[in-house]
Amino acid sequence: MIIKLPPPKQKGNITLEEAISKRRSERNLESKTLSLETIGQLLWACQGITDSRRNLRAAPSAGATYPLEIYLVKNDGLFHYIPEGHKLEKIKDGDLRGELCDACLGQGFVRDADIDFVICADFKRTTSRYGKRGEMYVYIEAGHAAQNLHLQAVSEGLGSVPVGAFSEIAVKNVLGLSPGLIPVYIIPVGHIKD
Repeated sequence: MIIKLPPPKQKGNITLEEAISKRRSERNLESKTLSLETIGQLLWACQGITDSRRNLRAAPSAGATYPLEIYLVKNDGLFHYIPEGHKLEKIKDGDLRGELCDACLGQGFVRDADIDFVICADFKRTTSRYGKRGEMYVYIEAGHAAQNLHLQAVSEGLGSVPVGAFSEIAVKNVLGLSPGLIPVYIIPVGHIKD
């Protein structure tokens, strides 16, 4: 099933400087449902196309190799973001947040957040051009995409937290990733509990 996302906003609710100043790792998240518009805005900030003529994205990529693939784990299933056309593809039904929480060494905010963004990478897209050094470029790109996502979350009045402590094999199994895709970063996002 393909879900067309609403067009992203080009003007935010707060300045970039305010977003940077307010960004914190928020672990006290709740699963209050985020709107499709908000989900689309977060995805656009992370990996959306910002120049359709040249197919360039929101986060810089070494040689425009774009090794990142973004997955969402929500209460109603697993989704894959498709930047071309700004849409989501539903991959699997069911709530996988508990299983993902287990794969993240029991960090409860992974289960509690409305959405877990899982940034995965196909390293060969970049290493085929840059050799071994391309591995570093992929991690740098994941950092760019993640920071955009964190700042957009602040702009939307949401909390987010970076997660690097997880079992790569367990996350791959929960998401059913192909052998060439490696999870590199998980970002739970949701409303902050009062």
